[in-house]
Amino acid sequence: MFAIINSFGLVGLEGFVVKVEVDIHSGLPGMEIVGLPDTTVKESRERVKSAIKNSNMDFPVNKIIVNLAPADAKKEGSIYDLPIAVSILLASKKFTSFDIDSFVIFGELSLDGKVTRVNGVLPMLINAKEKGFKKFIIPFDNISEARYISGIEVYAVKDLNECVKFLSGEKILHSVELCSFDKKKQAIKSNYDFKYVLGQASAKRALEIAAAGGHNIIMVGPPGAGKTMLAKCFPSILPDLTFEEALEITKIHSVAGVLDRDTGIVVNRPFRAPHHTATKISLIGGTAKCVPGEISLAHNGVLFLDELPEFNRKVIETLRSPLEDGFVTISRQSQAITYPCKFTLVASMNPCPCGHYGDETGKCSCTDSMIKNYLNRISGPIMDRIDLHVDVNNVKFEDISSEQLEEPSCEIKKRVDFARKIQLERFKGSNIFCNSAMTENDIRKYCVLSAECKALIERAFKLLDMSARGYNRILKISRTIADLDGSDDILPKHIAEAIQYRGKDTKYFQ
Repeated sequence: MFAIINSFGLVGLEGFVVKVEVDIHSGLPGMEIVGLPDTTVKESRERVKSAIKNSNMDFPVNKIIVNLAPADAKKEGSIYDLPIAVSILLASKKFTSFDIDSFVIFGELSLDGKVTRVNGVLPMLINAKEKGFKKFIIPFDNISEARYISGIEVYAVKDLNECVKFLSGEKILHSVELCSFDKKKQAIKSNYDFKYVLGQASAKRALEIAAAGGHNIIMVGPPGAGKTMLAKCFPSILPDLTFEEALEITKIHSVAGVLDRDTGIVVNRPFRAPHHTATKISLIGGTAKCVPGEISLAHNGVLFLDELPEFNRKVIETLRSPLEDGFVTISRQSQAITYPCKFTLVASMNPCPCGHYGDETGKCSCTDSMIKNYLNRISGPIMDRIDLHVDVNNVKFEDISSEQLEEPSCEIKKRVDFARKIQLERFKGSNIFCNSAMTENDIRKYCVLSAECKALIERAFKLLDMSARGYNRILKISRTIADLDGSDDILPKHIAEAIQYRGKDTKYFQ
């Protein structure tokens, strides 16, 4: 007796078809799973056996061989419980189904026969759809993830009995109703709004530019100046997610198992703030299963690194390639997996160990060597990859004692949306959505400078001992500032403002 069920597997965000083949023949009773299963898959023998018995169905007293094809691809996780159980029941003639070949089935089984939630459903559905599959059976608890994929039929089951009755035609299930992403969009529910940040006009202007062009930014200043508050307000001025961006983020969060079960899709840009004790694996991703790290979970959102010099230097250095490429490849002995990580880096740091270097009060107690060693924890190449470098000074009493609120985030966001709309129109048809992602060819095309602008940036290039990367960063920032002004051309004032945000011209790094 033989049966085949279609299932699916994931390697990172890429899926592949898994054929669950079951052969039942005479011999000593037992069940063997082959096809390169991991420990979790091997343990499904006991889960499947108990689930079938506790669903008031007979488990075959024969020799059962389960093959997960292709046999040379590693099978991981508990997603094969349900297709294995259905294959065994189908092979042992417990039920018949005429169109089972058209279904893709995955789900974990509990010992009482209930079908429980699994990770990675959204990317599996998307990948399987691309491979031509149209019908799916998934756990009921994953129903929220399936509501956003059009052109397929998804049936959510609560237990093994319901799945078998549906496949045999004894029970009718309605496919999951498609949901519009627009209806699910939510405003960011946060107490962090720029209207509560008193003073710090220059820092807020820099953050506005960073949001408008997707530029990385670092804020340097004494403790208590408001750097963390500014960073936490930053998401409130970011542009709304498009559906395509939301799907990209949701796939990563689904694989990582951090997706909100009720919403089923990410509706706001991620804001990830790992502690400074974070390891390379937690930041970049890894472990034996190559799970996504913080930089991938921050894809299309914000990665906030507070007290940047307190991070391990080797951990910070791992950001070099992701900041440039927008993706990270995690290589292990058996596989190499690539995750997207196009995030906006927002970092903050004190200027010295005590935090008061450069303070007008003269409270700094650090020696020159202590200050130098502290600042040198951040390498030049990392600083060069951060577009905007901003000094954040202590707030003056007249600012902090004022009862009048500052400009709210919603007003700043309008200007950011205006600039992003210009950029989306500019890069239409390409894989670029903001100025920070411009290539060399794009810079030559969209950052044409007048003679006056060239003279200005030439003086800055020589004076600041700028790198080629730093030069391109200034052009990109200038283009964003011009977009905020609604200007087609980059003017000298845009170049001048962009120059003051670059690298070693901050007072702390001179």
